[in-house]
Amino acid sequence: MRDRIVSRAALFDQLDRANRITEMSAPAGSGKTTLLRSWVETSDLAERAAQVSGEARDPRRFWPTVVAALRGTAAGSALVRPLTTAPDLDGWAVVEQLLSDLGPLPERLWLIIDDLHELAGTQTLHQLQLLMMRAPAELRFVLATRHDMRLGLHRLRLDGELTEIRASQLRFTREESGALLDAAGVTLSENAADQLHRRTEGWAAGLRLAALSLAGHPDPERFAAEFSGSERTVADYLLAEVLDRQPEPIRQLLLRTSVLERVNGELADLLTASSENEQILLDLENAGAFVIAADPQRSWFRYHRLFADLLQHELRRTDSARLPALHSTAADWYAANGYVIEAVRHAQAAQCWEQAVRLLSDHWVDLYLDGRIGTAQELLAGFPASAATADAELSVLMAVRDLDHGSLLKAERRLALAVDQSTTVPADRRTHFEAMCTVLRLRIARRRGNLPTVAEQAQRLLTVVETADAQRLGVGDGLQALALISLGSAEISALRIGGANRHLEQGIDLARRIGRPYLELAGLVHEAQLVVASSYTAGADLSLRAIELAKRHGWNDKPVTAVAHTVHAAALVAQGHTTEAEFWINQARRTLRPQENPVAAFKLHYVHARIQLARGEHVAALATLDEVEHLSRALGTPHVLRPMARAHMLHALVRLDETARVEQLLADMDADERDGTPARTAQAALRLAQANPRAARDLLPSDADDPRAGTRPLWRVAAFLLDALACDALGRTQDASDALERAFDAAAPDNLLLPFLLHPAPALLKRHAEARTAHPRLLGEVLSRLQADEDATQAATAPGASESVSVSVPTSAHLREPLSGSEMRVLRYLPTNLSGPEIAAELSLSVNTVRTHMRHVYEKLGAHSRFEAVELARSYGLVAPAVGLR
Repeated sequence: MRDRIVSRAALFDQLDRANRITEMSAPAGSGKTTLLRSWVETSDLAERAAQVSGEARDPRRFWPTVVAALRGTAAGSALVRPLTTAPDLDGWAVVEQLLSDLGPLPERLWLIIDDLHELAGTQTLHQLQLLMMRAPAELRFVLATRHDMRLGLHRLRLDGELTEIRASQLRFTREESGALLDAAGVTLSENAADQLHRRTEGWAAGLRLAALSLAGHPDPERFAAEFSGSERTVADYLLAEVLDRQPEPIRQLLLRTSVLERVNGELADLLTASSENEQILLDLENAGAFVIAADPQRSWFRYHRLFADLLQHELRRTDSARLPALHSTAADWYAANGYVIEAVRHAQAAQCWEQAVRLLSDHWVDLYLDGRIGTAQELLAGFPASAATADAELSVLMAVRDLDHGSLLKAERRLALAVDQSTTVPADRRTHFEAMCTVLRLRIARRRGNLPTVAEQAQRLLTVVETADAQRLGVGDGLQALALISLGSAEISALRIGGANRHLEQGIDLARRIGRPYLELAGLVHEAQLVVASSYTAGADLSLRAIELAKRHGWNDKPVTAVAHTVHAAALVAQGHTTEAEFWINQARRTLRPQENPVAAFKLHYVHARIQLARGEHVAALATLDEVEHLSRALGTPHVLRPMARAHMLHALVRLDETARVEQLLADMDADERDGTPARTAQAALRLAQANPRAARDLLPSDADDPRAGTRPLWRVAAFLLDALACDALGRTQDASDALERAFDAAAPDNLLLPFLLHPAPALLKRHAEARTAHPRLLGEVLSRLQADEDATQAATAPGASESVSVSVPTSAHLREPLSGSEMRVLRYLPTNLSGPEIAAELSLSVNTVRTHMRHVYEKLGAHSRFEAVELARSYGLVAPAVGLR
């Protein structure tokens, strides 16, 4: 493999622009020699660069080599006098001769000295320092060393004459790693190449050794996934170049501390039964011996992944009997110093199961309140199955694992087993055990939608927070915030709005004050669900705040974030923005699984059905609503949205002309549900479809304050709109106009378009546009959307329909030319935080195609950036209005 094939343009450029002296300091195998050789070749410096090695430590060998290399250059051949090797050769005299010879140097000349560390502690190094300090400006030095040398270069650093290149700069980037593998003729999938790059951390020698091993390997994908420091070629290299060069005390330090993911001086002292290990670790890091500082203060250290693999393999080979004691000592130290996760892991590695259970049990609530459920799951996987059958606290933790894996029944059975074992729990841990059970019961009840149990367990938690155990473990305030937020969520479903609002505000405020952002996120999501019932704009604002909070903390894949996505989608579809709503529903769908969280899945499917209804996809919507009905039966308490979902099912059936089925479903409803606003609105739509407008009017409110209109704005708008349709069918033109104006009055504060899409009345709306209306913009937007839907339907059903069909936009929008259907689909994604490649994946298009569409969108809108395109699209009503963060 010719290494020069791999271009390292950034480093080549840095060397080209380097100051008088360049020091390249990095550990063995970092690619220093290869980089310098390829730089000389690439930059065409063969006639202007003299290259020597520091391996010739003796001045009598080193200086003749330097003189010969300088004479081998174009400029040096004319200036530098030859030097004869002699037993009494004086290095100081040679330096003076070189300074004299090179004084009139007319052009730049490079002296490259590799393996400079070999000169440490020699007279030769002092002589070289003299040459560097007094050499003419045109003579440039490039020094490659495994560790920093005491060369007195600080003055040059202050004068700006020193260029330094460190190990971090020499690491191969992902792209350079790929180029190296290509040069070796190795073909790997993107995933395998990524894994190999992560394992080697861009270490040049590691990549080259891997490439050598991969060439001709029968299963390169598996090899790349399993590549480690114990792989023979890597192990031989690291043993010879790093480990075997260390004195025995340092070898023991490296081997014994390799059981740790990170190490500091105090912990290293404990594991080696020696002292002053912190300074040794600092020296090793300075020397670049694959020891890396893990924090800015350089108090914690870690080992390069491949080096750590080698050390662990060597420790198991030479001293495996010591492993349990090392892990046990580490577990005790981590526990005493508050590093719970590490303490549990090492207790498990030492098979100290009781210690591991107590540590995890004491801190499980803390992990849960901080949203670190994945970490807790990983730790639980480290216990053998036999341990859970004999320990009540571990049984509760295993029940939590079952719940998080989506097995509600298994979690309930495991919790019952833990309660049966509770007599074995020590008296001083009984209160803590009960608190764990209460939190678990609360979570199960929330997943089941069992509101009475949620409220009961939340109240019980409020009493637990005063206990000494809660205070001792520092989770009292966290449990109180959890209880308040849980109470608020239960009260939302029970329609106790005042109590829900009060408890949620208290819980969110407390979570924020005590620094529990995951609890704050849960509270914001529940508050968004509460607010969206009366104001979709405010609900969209609040859900977006929750989404942004989740994004800041890396919680995009949490179920609670999926609920925030669902709420945001609900607000967007209510305002008629179906494409953006579908984007957020798809985000939620990636995380939520119905068997894990039937309540959240119920809401997700219901919002998805409303998107389908708004698009006129009534068959698909009916199938989704059937799933909603199925999920509702799995809930412990009837969901507050169920009557609305059933009303939308009736609406879909009316649009599909299945009136007989509608009548049967209405007859099967209990009287309270049938008399509620959603069902009465659906019945009115049925009567209109049956050409009985008078019966439809009898079912609908005639005034905005009529209690039958309910408190949810969508249903009020729908009721007024259906009343307008009924009046129009009866020939009562003025009453129809008045009812339609009331519909717009109710829709305007939240810009609600959904009712006008579910009950399209283009003829009535066009007549209303000719009369005086207080809402011309909203009316124009509705007419534009209905026209766009009609055009899209005609285009989709026309013979030879293609992607080039243009989409109608509001007449007030002065686009340079209409957007195509594909351009509109791309435009709908621009307000999101997705990159171009991510949008391409969503639309199953190539990245180049998406970029082409984006460029056309910018041109047609007259925009110069993505932000400007979104703002202009919003002004034209093509995408949802911006939602401000409050």
